[in-house]
Amino acid sequence: MTECIYGIDPTKPVTPLMVRNAITECFYQAHEEILNQLKTNDAVITEKEKKEMGKDQIKILIETFFEEVGGDYQNPKKEELIKVCDKLANFAQSFRAPEIIKKHYDEIVGLINLIKSE
Repeated sequence: MTECIYGIDPTKPVTPLMVRNAITECFYQAHEEILNQLKTNDAVITEKEKKEMGKDQIKILIETFFEEVGGDYQNPKKEELIKVCDKLANFAQSFRAPEIIKKHYDEIVGLINLIKSE
């Protein structure tokens, strides 16, 4: 049985939108602990609401990076996905170990490489 990578089965066709969503999930999982520390302890919110807030923050960051590279978040291209991954890897350097960044980066680039040429 093939292991899914951030929700993507690498034995099946992979689209740019699937990879964009995987990037969001990857970055969220890698930074969930940090995001939880940044949230106030005074607020009374459910774990589900916390998770949604964290995913929203990550989505906004990724949308911003798409804008910065001249890409289209809603209709990403392979080159744009790679540029966004580069920006995310650079962004993560201030609070993640290089080996963790490389592991996640390599996983996502592996998914990008599965996208059929556009």
